[in-house]
Amino acid sequence: MSLDYSDVQKIAKETIRFIKTKICPGMTLKEIRALCEDKMIDLGADSFWYWDIGAFVFAGDETTVSVSGREYVTSDRVIGKDDIITIDLSPQSGDTWGDYARTIIIENGRVVNEIEDISNNEWRNGLLMEKKLHDKMTQIVSEDMTFEDLYYQINDYIKSEGYINLDFMGNLGHSIVRNKDDRIYIEKGNMAKLGDVNFFTFEPHISIGGSKYGFKRENIYYFEDGKIKEL
Repeated sequence: MSLDYSDVQKIAKETIRFIKTKICPGMTLKEIRALCEDKMIDLGADSFWYWDIGAFVFAGDETTVSVSGREYVTSDRVIGKDDIITIDLSPQSGDTWGDYARTIIIENGRVVNEIEDISNNEWRNGLLMEKKLHDKMTQIVSEDMTFEDLYYQINDYIKSEGYINLDFMGNLGHSIVRNKDDRIYIEKGNMAKLGDVNFFTFEPHISIGGSKYGFKRENIYYFEDGKIKEL
C-alpha cells in the first residue's frame, strides 16, 4: 500500500535534515547520494520516480548545472572545507511522489543551518533570494492563474533582482502526477490553470550572471479553500 503525498514528501524533508548532520569535508558526492537514497528507503520509499535516481547531488561549480535525469551522472567530486551543495530528492511510494530540493552551505568544515549565519555573501544572498522567490510566488498565485502567467511573473522578478534562471528548459516547476511523462510545466505557452492540478512544484534554479554557483529550493504546493499551502 502506497503512502499519501504528505507522507512521501515528509520522507524527502527528513532525508535532507538527516544528510545535513552527515555531510563533512572529504565525502564524495557519490557517498552523499548513497546515504540519501538509503535513508529514503529506510523511511518508507520503495523507489525513485525520476529516472530511478533518488538524489541528484551537485557541489561547487556543478551547482549551476541543469540536466535531465536521463543524462545525469554523479561526479567523483570531494566536498571541501568551504563548499556549496545542492541535493534534489525524488522519493516514491507506489505511484505517489515526493519532490524536494535544498542548497546546503558548508563553512569551516560544518553545515551552516541558518541562512543568516552564512559568511560568504554570494551564498547567503542566493539562499535568501530563493526564499524571496517562494514568498513572492505564494503572494501572487491563485487557482485561476495560468502556469504561463506564473512563469512570466517570476522570471521577470528573477531578472529584476539581478539573477538568471538556470533551468535547462527555462521552467520553474511542474505538476505532480502519477507518471512523469504526464507532467505539465511552469513554462511559456502552458495555459492550464494552477487550480487544475492537485499539486505542483516550485523550484527556481538561479544564479548571478557570470557566477560559478547556483541555488535551488524546491517545495510542493497545493490549494486548499482557495489558499496556497506547502505540502
